[in-house]
Amino acid sequence: MYWATGLATYAIIWWLVMFMVLPWGVRRIEPEDLGEGDDPGAPENPRMLIKVAVTTVVSGVIFGLVYLIVISGVISFRV
Repeated sequence: MYWATGLATYAIIWWLVMFMVLPWGVRRIEPEDLGEGDDPGAPENPRMLIKVAVTTVVSGVIFGLVYLIVISGVISFRV
């Protein structure tokens, strides 16, 4: 696997995992706690740093498995 292919594969895996992790633990702001200009659909505490860290670790593990499968020859992209 070339480095550019590996980077593109990791980026795709990272974004897919990020979209799966985003809804974890989301709580909406209670209507009585809304301030002026607050969106009622916005999460109360999104905890993005934790979600990015979890996404990076999980993506690394998944990419490692994909890399091993491609290098072993189980899946080949060559014709």
